[in-house]
Amino acid sequence: MKTRRVIIRRCDEYDLSAIQGIIRESMRDLGEKPFGKILIKPNVVMANSDYVHHSYTEPRVVEAMVNMLREGAAKPDITMGESGGIGMPTRLMFTDSGYRRLARRLKVPLRNFNTERTVKVMLSKAKWHKTMLVSKSLYEAEYKIWMPKLKYHIVCQITNALKLNIGILTHKERFLYHDDRLNEKIIDLLEIGYPNLIVTDAITIGHGFESSPYPFHLGVIMISNDPLATDMVAAQILNYQPEEVVHLVEARARGYGSLDFDDIEITGDADIEELARKTRAIESPYPAHFSLHKVKTPIKFYEGINPRTGNLCYGGCICSIKGVLGTAEKKYPGTLANATKGAIVMGHYKGDVIHPNEPVALIGTCSGVEGRIEAGKIFRIKGCPPKVANLSVTLLHKFGIRSPAFELRNIAKVARHSVVEGFAKMLIPFTRKVAPKVKVMPEAALERDASSIEDAM
Repeated sequence: MKTRRVIIRRCDEYDLSAIQGIIRESMRDLGEKPFGKILIKPNVVMANSDYVHHSYTEPRVVEAMVNMLREGAAKPDITMGESGGIGMPTRLMFTDSGYRRLARRLKVPLRNFNTERTVKVMLSKAKWHKTMLVSKSLYEAEYKIWMPKLKYHIVCQITNALKLNIGILTHKERFLYHDDRLNEKIIDLLEIGYPNLIVTDAITIGHGFESSPYPFHLGVIMISNDPLATDMVAAQILNYQPEEVVHLVEARARGYGSLDFDDIEITGDADIEELARKTRAIESPYPAHFSLHKVKTPIKFYEGINPRTGNLCYGGCICSIKGVLGTAEKKYPGTLANATKGAIVMGHYKGDVIHPNEPVALIGTCSGVEGRIEAGKIFRIKGCPPKVANLSVTLLHKFGIRSPAFELRNIAKVARHSVVEGFAKMLIPFTRKVAPKVKVMPEAALERDASSIEDAM
């Protein structure tokens, strides 16, 4: 049984040689020797060259990893891959983050999971995703290196190694169970996305809405051989106890490891308590608990339940509203404070919504008001959850909030990359097929009662 280990190393700047040295020393310390087809998955959920710069893993951290892997005489088989945020072409995220330039310069294939052939795989430990469409490069990977960006998350408290797996899903399945089941969905994906090695970019971390966050200098790199262990440490650094982070508790319940710090070994030259003191002063208007009432705006929010389950739909419409407001405010500071007075209802709200002569938005297919409703005008945006494009255009416009979606430069970029990505999807049937095979979970996960994964093709 290998020891679950997390190494925390100080790294104040994105200095390529310093990061490369930290990765080299840490992998040697961990005894990690990558082999076969190596897949590097960074976080490239969102990027915009104008105003979104800290949502993605800094490319220099990934470059340091590639350089380190190539230090020996052998030429490793390395691929980088990701599926960016839904509603936007991943190709655009690769471009604006600098990953396309990096991939060309390093001569490493950069794969968009949405434009590859997929294999339908059965999941044996999942609660909701009983099957999953797995992209070719992920399916064929023999050694997985996950390289997340440490950030606060608007509904899941933190995003690090485990939450990174949302980006292994194609856009076809991204929004499945992305509602009050989101934390369970995240752990469903660990069965396929169990990494051999995790290298976290925590030099500059993000807070606010994680897809368009505000930067905070933390100054460390974290390296680990266990995704749950490194997320436990990440939680403490961001001032959460592991038991407060729902998807970590879910991972423990599925047999992926304990949440007891006595069961993991933490080494390095940075102190967790010192790092936690640094992040303690961070305040976000979009906290992970379910309320939107900290947002400085005349809009009033009514957070309802998923009528099928009776649970607050934190990962669905509430998440979508937090995200679209956070993006607008990041691009146009102060726009929310100057919004039109009114109300936004998310899900099925049990109570009265009284806003005479003001707009009231019903967000989500299941949204409704069980009590009295009074409004100057009521409009509904359907979806489970609604599409980001509909919220960015229709919702923000109705409340007089400036939207990045109306910028001509953004429209042109999205249109251009969407056309190219759409054409690439059309060519998928003509690409090389994936050879059917049986995949098993990594050795590290087998010791935690993981089952083999069957190819369902």
